[in-house]
Amino acid sequence: MKIQKSFEDETKGALYVVPTPIGNLEDITYRALNILRSADLIAAEDTRNTKKLLNHFEIPTSLISYHDHNKLAREDQLLDRIDNGELIALVSDAGMPAISDPGYEIVQAAIDRNQRVVVLPGANAALCGLVGSGLPAGEFYFYGFLPRKKKDKAEELNRLKRVRASLLFYESPYRIKDTLKAIHEQLGIRRVTIARELTKRFEEYVRGTSEELISWAEENEIRGEFVIVVEGQNDGAEDDEDSVWWEDLTIVEHVDHYIVEKGLSNKEAVKQAAVDRSIPKRDVYQHYHIK
Repeated sequence: MKIQKSFEDETKGALYVVPTPIGNLEDITYRALNILRSADLIAAEDTRNTKKLLNHFEIPTSLISYHDHNKLAREDQLLDRIDNGELIALVSDAGMPAISDPGYEIVQAAIDRNQRVVVLPGANAALCGLVGSGLPAGEFYFYGFLPRKKKDKAEELNRLKRVRASLLFYESPYRIKDTLKAIHEQLGIRRVTIARELTKRFEEYVRGTSEELISWAEENEIRGEFVIVVEGQNDGAEDDEDSVWWEDLTIVEHVDHYIVEKGLSNKEAVKQAAVDRSIPKRDVYQHYHIK
């Protein structure tokens, strides 16, 4: 067991984890600016990107790169400086380090050395997207970027299918269409919000069903980085993974549930029931329309 009293002995070195703005530079905190000014060194995911931030706020602190390709080689060098009493500030290109960005490894290594690790609060795209989505925010599951390969992506989404919390994903403009289609195929018709260019001038939220968002993505030019917020499983699924909420319903009752309780159209309800039961849509359609 390790107990850290972060400010008991401030003469010792420390690793400061410093969030930076995800778009609007005014979102940085006074405390973050003070740490960046007083640090002996800033370890940055991309020194060129962080240099623009430092120049904007006239901060002269020296930079060193710390990214996915050199983080293991850089680790001892940075931790040795902390052992010598220096303050190292860790930043990523935007948002909170270690959240879909480099940082976890050096934090763990610093803890193993009994060094102080001080995390500052600050900007985070996933939480902004969640709150702005209008979907339940009391419980959420942050995933980050889904796998690029179609099969791997489908497997991960299928694994998350029974999660009742709102699901949070990051996605690039190059894969957003494929990811929305995969979400619809694996999770069925759910409420989904995509948020892009958060805190920037062209910030945009698109809220609707998974089907509606696929249509939107097909019809519009896609730019910017995305947060995807997906409604969790909320149909009363049992905790037993072998049980499903609809198993005692007939196909007709299953479709009617989506029409009456969820407000879906006949077409959407038939499609969702087919997804739930893993049977062809035409089979559900035939059962429902000969009732």
